[in-house]
This record gives sequence, C-alpha cells and structure tokens, in this order.
Amino acid sequence: MKKTPTGTAVGVDDPYAHAGVCDHVTGDGECRYAFEHPEHDRDFAAERASADYRCPAAAGDCEWCDCPHYRSTSDERECARCGLEARRDAHGDGRPLLEEHHLSYADEEREAADRANGDRAGRGADSSAAHEITVVLCRWCHAAVHDAWARIDDDASPSAEALAAAEGRRSDELAELGFETAAERRGDE
Repeated sequence: MKKTPTGTAVGVDDPYAHAGVCDHVTGDGECRYAFEHPEHDRDFAAERASADYRCPAAAGDCEWCDCPHYRSTSDERECARCGLEARRDAHGDGRPLLEEHHLSYADEEREAADRANGDRAGRGADSSAAHEITVVLCRWCHAAVHDAWARIDDDASPSAEALAAAEGRRSDELAELGFETAAERRGDE
C-alpha cells in the first residue's frame, strides 16, 4: 500500500485507479493549465499551444499519469469509503464531517529523487511528474485509513459515531428551519 512521506498508509496501492479527470481539462478537452499558466512550464505550454491546447490524455492519446501537470482533486459531498453525506455546520465551529484525503504525495517523492540526483532546484530533466490526487473521506474513515487497517475500496458502512454526528447536524439544520416570532424568543406573551 502507498505511504505518505511520514510513513502512514494512504489506503490504496495505485492512486491513479481512484483518480478522475484532470482538474485542468475543460469541457472541450483543452488544457486550462497550459493556457492560464504558461510561465510555469514554457515547453509544456508551447507544446499544448501548437496542438490548439488539446489535452492528449482527455483525447485518449495517452494516460493521465503521463501528463506532468495532472491533478485530480475531489469535491464530492460524501465519503468515498462509507458513503456518509456531508452536513453543514454553518453557525458552529465544529469540525467538518468530511475531509480531503491525499492519495498521492508525488511532490515530496519528486523532490527527494531530485535531491538524490543532486538537483537542488527540484526541476531535473529526469524528475517524475508532481501529481496531486485526492478523495473525500469522512473523518472516521480518514483515521482508519491512516491507521493502516482500512483501505479506500473497502465495502464499509458509516460508523455509529459518524452517523450520530451527522444526525446531530441534521437536527440542528431542522431547528434552524423552524419559525419563532421575536416575542417568543424574548419570552413575551
């Protein structure tokens, strides 16, 4: 199983198996990264510009992992492991039920490889691509995955504690929907 730079498990063997479409791809299959940030990688931007900014991975000409600027971050509203749905806590300072979980820490891996090759700038010609891949997990599944006893693709149900927290948030939402006159709030009759 893949590990974080600090050695805890990320819950998958292959992050790309859980990754989606690149965050930089437009609905038309064009690379927004090359268009909006050409100064970050001039060679990449020039190559994409010569192909009318067409994304080769979106077109099926290569795999997502072949692109040096691939990024797939999830904005789902439910846990990828147990299916617990998000519940807002708009007026409280409670911890969110769902958290972003990184499956890939390629930036650190690339920097370590570059340092090992003597490239202090972190931009060696042989450096691997820096890919950020995330999924959304409830905080209980997130802890279980990092404790190395759970995997992202387990057939799991929300824990009793997670369900209780979600139901508490639901009750708070319903209470906010109730109407109370100012006189009732002040205690006037």
